[in-house]
Amino acid sequence: QWQPVESGGGSVQDGGSLTLSCAPSGSAYTQNCMGWFRQSPGKEREGVAAISPIYGGRTYYSDSVKGRFAISHDSAKNRFYLQMNSLKPEDSATYYCATVRTCAGDWLRYLENWGRGTLVTVSS
Repeated sequence: QWQPVESGGGSVQDGGSLTLSCAPSGSAYTQNCMGWFRQSPGKEREGVAAISPIYGGRTYYSDSVKGRFAISHDSAKNRFYLQMNSLKPEDSATYYCATVRTCAGDWLRYLENWGRGTLVTVSS
């Protein structure tokens, strides 16, 4: 079972950057789809970005992060990354890496396994 472990969160100023990493704990076979979602108190879970390694690395982004965030996959290490630029206070949340059954459509509905998350705090 591919159990994600997230790292890389922290505190940054408005406009800053962070890179989150996701590594597998356990078996590390290539996933059909991997996603990053975030959640903060009082807000709904939001699917931020997803990538399909077996379909040429096709990527998917929410409108709120398009143009600022980039999801990537290092096939040699089988790790996933979320590069976050131009961060805003509203990006503050706990970010989770998840295995996803399919990237098609509303992929947030098809989450399988996710880690404990990594906290991102953006101050103004």
